[in-house]
Amino acid sequence: MIANMGLFDRLIRLLLAAVLLYLGLVFYAQTALGIGLAIVALIPLLTAVVGVCPLYRLLGIRTCSIKNSSSNL
Repeated sequence: MIANMGLFDRLIRLLLAAVLLYLGLVFYAQTALGIGLAIVALIPLLTAVVGVCPLYRLLGIRTCSIKNSSSNL
């Protein structure tokens, strides 16, 4: 996969995931809302770690400044 997220975008998503996880696991612990927040936090966490946002790909958005070349395997 070709990365379509820049460093700033990834950091914002990591921060958002951390806040959602904190709210879900600490502030609203053992409630349906807490479980929901923890599950929703996985989306920005995974996209930030991988560097690929499927929604960005559908919309043609690219915040990554480095041009990735696809390798011929």
